Amino acid sequence: MIPPLIIQTAESRDINLIAISDHNAIANIAAVMQAARGSSVTVLPAIELQTREEIHSLCIFDTLDQIEVFFNQILPFMPAIQNNVDFFGEQFVVDQTGDFVRREERLLISSCALSLKEAWQLVEENQGLLIPAHVNRSAFGLFPILGFIPQDIELEILEISRHITPAQALLDYPQLADYGLIQSGDAHFLDDILGWNEFLIEQPTVNEIRKALLGKSGRKYRNLSVNS
Repeated sequence: MIPPLIIQTAESRDINLIAISDHNAIANIAAVMQAARGSSVTVLPAIELQTREEIHSLCIFDTLDQIEVFFNQILPFMPAIQNNVDFFGEQFVVDQTGDFVRREERLLISSCALSLKEAWQLVEENQGLLIPAHVNRSAFGLFPILGFIPQDIELEILEISRHITPAQALLDYPQLADYGLIQSGDAHFLDDILGWNEFLIEQPTVNEIRKALLGKSGRKYRNLSVNS
């Protein structure tokens, strides 16, 4: 997706907070943050990390500096496999206008060598928030892969896919009752930017989002999915 079109689409749908989270990569975050300058949209830097267990987790931070430090820490654990464009397609890095900058030569769909716990520890060290993604989904979801929520990781929030309601998720996975839940807002195309989640927070920060999802300090979260 082209950075200025991401911001224009979000504004047109009254969405004022988004996270840019490419798979195992952060090279396009700065361009989207630059494209958002002067707009009503706040962009949080994030990454969808695929851990050793083949579990997807959303790692969100407040600043570009934080995620760059985190990424440099995990980069040595990324497999040095070159992308096969003919098989996997192009992996472009663009500037704030959407113009081509370079190709990402490293294959981005592989798992890193870090465990979920190790990834969580590094995210915490860098003042971020790790949320296991689409935990109910058969592909790369925590429950289908592990079958349980690890108790040696202090997880607070889990993400459910957009194809299940929070009520149904709690029926299917009763252990979710002990966690804050957020509906997946994963968008691979402009039409997917729908704004499933609403936060009542003082400022657009990771800590405020955490409070809202946990219902703390008067912060609130509301699921806007048409299925909920």
